[in-house]
Amino acid sequence: MRGDQLARQWQLIQRLARSRAGVGLDDLADDLGVVRRTVYRDLDALMYAGFPVVSEKRDGRVYYRFLESFGLGDVPFTPDEVLALAFSEDLLRVLEGTVFHDSIASALHKIRAGLGPEIEKFLDQLGESFRVLPGPHKRYADQRETIERLNDALLRHRTVEMRYRTGSTGKVATRRLDPYRLWYRSGGLYVIGHDHRSGEVRTFAVERIRTAEVTDAAFEVPESFDFEAYTEGAFGVVAEPARPVRIRFSKERALQVAERTWHPSQRTAPGPDGSLELCLEVGSTTELRDWILSFGAAAEVLEPEELRDEVAAEIARALSNYRPGQEADPRGSADDAKDSAKRNRS
Repeated sequence: MRGDQLARQWQLIQRLARSRAGVGLDDLADDLGVVRRTVYRDLDALMYAGFPVVSEKRDGRVYYRFLESFGLGDVPFTPDEVLALAFSEDLLRVLEGTVFHDSIASALHKIRAGLGPEIEKFLDQLGESFRVLPGPHKRYADQRETIERLNDALLRHRTVEMRYRTGSTGKVATRRLDPYRLWYRSGGLYVIGHDHRSGEVRTFAVERIRTAEVTDAAFEVPESFDFEAYTEGAFGVVAEPARPVRIRFSKERALQVAERTWHPSQRTAPGPDGSLELCLEVGSTTELRDWILSFGAAAEVLEPEELRDEVAAEIARALSNYRPGQEADPRGSADDAKDSAKRNRS
């Protein structure tokens, strides 16, 4: 595979750079775990990329090395790390327009510049072979100043006064927040902190912050605040008390579900018919309900009962959109779905 080849060539570069006297072909083949013919091809590829590989014959053997004038320097990267560096800029794309993206991109540029033109060209080859395409994510080009102010408030422990647009109502109101953590989750940035209005720890979506001003009011993050504990029950970003959730997936989707980590608490159990039961300890939020609905008929909520009824009601409301010439009563459809779900359980 192309990835194995590039990783092997990177090992070859490091091996040659460490040996001023040169390395024999058989030794290189043993180090890389390949045959001599493969080493020849890799050496040709390095020379084509601009690496000054030379050979010399001593005592009937051929040794390969770099020209003495070529200085690779101390490059503290493993093959896996250099592959990661090659497509790390793709990983950053979801944060484009933010101080995080610009700062990390600048650091990567400095790292690449310090590696020399040959390594720079080699990394470009790696970048052409490995791509990371981000999934759905939010855009933050217009929130640059807001994010910078949140960073400042986080580092200096200063209260932020912000104009915030609530997602459920769309209303904009002034709130004061003591920011504890900035959190990237599910394609978006969120700030977690003490909300002065409610007197509770809350999570706010950064893109909904219309304005943010750092005040002179100082705060301390309480020792009782545990970020891991606060977020462990969240399936997405909404923190709610965790409770057992069981979902059965049909055999057509069983492998897809089993291959992924959806939540740290998850456990799976295969069914005799090829289905899969997924068990979670999460808050039963709209995020969880929407995720279950994304599987259509392939997912069935087994517990809790309230979540099962909510999913059934939402399916009934969606179905009413596809009944020609009928203005269905959404509430009636929901009630019918709940009654049907209860009959199926009995």
